[in-house]
Amino acid sequence: MIVRDLSPGDEVAWRRLWAAYIAFQEGSVSPEVTDHTWARLQSPERTLIGRVAEHDGAVVGFSVSLLHEGTWATQPYCYLEDLFVDPALRGQGTGHALIQDLISMARAHGWSRLYWHTRADNGAARRLYDRFGVADDDVRYRIAL
Repeated sequence: MIVRDLSPGDEVAWRRLWAAYIAFQEGSVSPEVTDHTWARLQSPERTLIGRVAEHDGAVVGFSVSLLHEGTWATQPYCYLEDLFVDPALRGQGTGHALIQDLISMARAHGWSRLYWHTRADNGAARRLYDRFGVADDDVRYRIAL
């Protein structure tokens, strides 16, 4: 398994996985937002970090993260916003490799924190995430604008 930067040649595979991820989340993302997200992942001034897991030459998973400043540290925080692995290939270490990749990047670049959230009922993902740390007791509030 190789984890690497997302490249322009990954567009078809990323869009396939992205669509499956949105369906898994029971969400809806317009084609315009998907196009905009892809463009931001490819931009030299990008604010998003796109990484892919490749197995036997095929892209089988991805992570999308956002670096941002915080008020409790002088070094950036990394928010892992999206993580998805092809359902047919789950349980083979792909998700673990994608998270470990971000931890390695964080250490190499001096980021102060890596964090993410998931649904409370997402048992399979939480079993993976529990290998890396303990869930906190924060409650998230969202206001759609």
